[in-house]
Amino acid sequence: MKKITEIEELIKFISKLPGLGPKSAQRIILKLVNNKEEIYKPLINSMANVFKNVLRCNNCGSLKSNNSSCENCENKDKKINKICVVETIADQWSIQSSNVFNGYFHILGGTMINSKKNDKLMITELINSVKKFNIDEVILATSVTIEGQTTLYYIQDSFKNAKIDVKISKLGQGIPIGVEIENLDDGTLITAFNNRKEII
Repeated sequence: MKKITEIEELIKFISKLPGLGPKSAQRIILKLVNNKEEIYKPLINSMANVFKNVLRCNNCGSLKSNNSSCENCENKDKKINKICVVETIADQWSIQSSNVFNGYFHILGGTMINSKKNDKLMITELINSVKKFNIDEVILATSVTIEGQTTLYYIQDSFKNAKIDVKISKLGQGIPIGVEIENLDDGTLITAFNNRKEII
């Protein structure tokens, strides 16, 4: 059968998504083509809206809409005095879904090693948030990988250099070495948070 250029191009793009290969991409495309009005058209509109209106907050790195303020930064619960630092938005979502943490989040957007420039990790913004929100504890929830631990120590040194008096802790037992936060189940996350260790 002759290949259709438009379909082949779409297969290549969809195959780049996490957990999807060419075969899965083909099945998805067939479903879309066979349901243009019910699925395909609404999906295109939704994706266009996300592309146009959703971006990362300049202060905390969370996703926000252009049409509203950042829910993470605008959380004014007086009981919140902790901030959880994670590498990615996927990590944030995993921790939120486990309901193990109630506080502010700060999303670095990567690690020391996979980021070309350290200033892209939003560490300066993290320090500013700690000052702004009168944070008592900074929980470093980076992955137990070389990249994640390198980033953890860099953040720890950054707070020392800034001479900010704040408790800094890292997640405790329960996280296997080499595993990323977003891949942990709720039980493991809860154990890790409950057994976090103070490092400053």
